[in-house]
Amino acid sequence: MKVKTRFAPSPTGFLHVGGARTALYSWLFARHQQGEFVLRIEDTDLERSTQEAIDAIIEGMNWLGLNWEEGPYYQTKRFDRYNAVIDEMLADGRAYKCYCSRERLDTLREGQMAAGEKPRYDGRCRDSHDHHADDEPCVIRFRNPQEGVVSFDDHVRGHIEFANSELDDLIIRRTDGAPTYNFCVVIDDWDMEITHVVRGEDHVNNTPRQINIYKALGAPVPEFAHVSMILGDDGTKLSKRHGAVSVMQYRDDGYLPEALLNYLVRLGWSHGDQEIFTLAEMIELFSLDAISKSASAFNTDKLKWLNNHYIRTLDPVYVAKHLEWHMADQKIDYSQGPALSSVVTLLAERCHTLVELAGQSRYFFEEYEAIDEAAAKKHLKAAAREPLMVIRDKLAALTEWEVEPLHHVIQSTADELGLGMGKVGMPLRVAVTGLGQSPSIDAVMQLVGRERVLARLDRVIAQLASQAE
Repeated sequence: MKVKTRFAPSPTGFLHVGGARTALYSWLFARHQQGEFVLRIEDTDLERSTQEAIDAIIEGMNWLGLNWEEGPYYQTKRFDRYNAVIDEMLADGRAYKCYCSRERLDTLREGQMAAGEKPRYDGRCRDSHDHHADDEPCVIRFRNPQEGVVSFDDHVRGHIEFANSELDDLIIRRTDGAPTYNFCVVIDDWDMEITHVVRGEDHVNNTPRQINIYKALGAPVPEFAHVSMILGDDGTKLSKRHGAVSVMQYRDDGYLPEALLNYLVRLGWSHGDQEIFTLAEMIELFSLDAISKSASAFNTDKLKWLNNHYIRTLDPVYVAKHLEWHMADQKIDYSQGPALSSVVTLLAERCHTLVELAGQSRYFFEEYEAIDEAAAKKHLKAAAREPLMVIRDKLAALTEWEVEPLHHVIQSTADELGLGMGKVGMPLRVAVTGLGQSPSIDAVMQLVGRERVLARLDRVIAQLASQAE
């Protein structure tokens, strides 16, 4: 049997973290089993589904690198197929027409709730022989079994059973002719030969209804894995108030897809104590049965730690490609200056996000507008003028603008003037970067370039001279 999984989001909003984790688990299981992965857009909610949300889902999947073999399929383009099956079920009695008014159903529900009963359809039209006009509005209901139990073994939650007496006759087509979600899902999974369904725990109650429809159609029943919800840092259900919940918001906030994937896979799944996984390792080790049934709490600090790891360890050329978006977003023209990959190599240790990396790289590509006030007050005192002038002359005479000779200039200046490295290196750092902190100043100067370094030193030396007058 070829394993086939699917991710089937509803396009009523962006691809959020919970959906992305579900997609990742489905994708990893298909890859682990050398099977296929299907993308399906469940857009039967015509009022709330939008093209913007569809585009955002596909953009998020592409950014994460979760490619699919089939799709995207759209349920709204398959109504003829759903209705053809419903008509067959009507003809042979597996479904029936229900003419109960909304008012009757509301009254029924209110009475059941007042009596402490579970609200459910009472089956009035199930075996009714009342005559109705052909054009009288009606819904179509599935004739659910009334006795016995429906059970399944969930890969995450174990054995689950529901009494059929607890399940009412599900509406499978509305009065406007539109088939309903729970029915469309079954037909789609049947037609697309889905073998394993990975989805959120909020679908557990839908599963027995869907299993009964599979069985009524003579369709194979897929295996299920219902994953737990994700909680925010504060232990409550993850929501917009926790910050970034849309996958593309994480891109905008400076995270690499590798970091988010690694974080999401560990948000409910584990392999011993291992924290960092390459994609190849995820595929090799992933198992549905190793998913925890407990809810997982989102930890932004942990995600930042992982992101820093990937910024430091991935190919700097690759990281630079992702950084380009943030450079443009911060309006930094990186066309005139060092290679972006070289800047990544130098700054990676210090940055948890690409937003930080872009912000800290600005002085490599453009002149700083003003020197950091605290750094200037501490390090650009009158005494800094002499070492800066000596360094400036030594730098101008260099024939090789590389890290080692640049370092030698700083060291020899300190030795010559009898000063500690801090009295030389720190004024130089502030003059070259405009900041009080940076990577090693010799490496910084090598990337900033001779002309820019000399020009900045000239400017700061002139400012110190004017202050002394």
